[in-house]
Amino acid sequence: MSGHSKWATTKHKKAVIDARRAKSFAKLIKNIEVAARAGGADLSGNPALELAVQKAKKTSVPNDNIDRAIKRGAGLTGETVDYAEIIYEARGPQGSALLIECLTDNKNRAASEVRVAVTRNGGTIADPGSVAYLFSRKGVVSLPKKDLSEDDVLMAVLDAGAEEVKEDGDNFVVTSDPADLRAVVGGLEAAGIEYETDEVEFVPSMSVDVDVDAARKFTRLVDALEELDDVQNVYANVDFSDEVMAALEADD
Repeated sequence: MSGHSKWATTKHKKAVIDARRAKSFAKLIKNIEVAARAGGADLSGNPALELAVQKAKKTSVPNDNIDRAIKRGAGLTGETVDYAEIIYEARGPQGSALLIECLTDNKNRAASEVRVAVTRNGGTIADPGSVAYLFSRKGVVSLPKKDLSEDDVLMAVLDAGAEEVKEDGDNFVVTSDPADLRAVVGGLEAAGIEYETDEVEFVPSMSVDVDVDAARKFTRLVDALEELDDVQNVYANVDFSDEVMAALEADD
């Protein structure tokens, strides 16, 4: 996949581990509330809600929490859910570019906290549009290779609208138009192929290689952003070489 990098792969693996944290639960619940508010409580008529619910179930969010979030978002409990979706653009070490995706009920708080996290960790807030053009919205599915061949995966997803299947270390990465993501996942499931993550993401058109020092600064920057309650996702165009990855793993 264009722009998919060792950092992106590491981020996906981290997401699998982090998914059971309470913080991740809260972000998944927020996604459900927003989708229900926008399109109603009926999963069959609200693809965004169906995707948000499937993602929450895949990461073990309790069904009761999911049901309450759907009702709350759809206005069936009398509560008001009013989140704004905002994307901030930033520059990181060695010219790296970041898109910071937020869902917030307080735009001023979100803007202030994102700015502080970026500037305190060696980045700068970028002008609107100066970073976004480097990214495209894509459906992305990551799955472990195991004993699969690239042809096995292609056969399962080609008719479902997949644009590309690419090897990425120990994984295959399947990209598609966001509208085809559910069909791609369905193709994998029908073929009995297990996958780790399925997301609609901003995928960079090209990647920037960074050295060890910049990679350390970059990971600190991303960690600081992901700690913020209003931040849902952080996307970037960095790539880590094998040597850089080895150095970061040695730090851990």
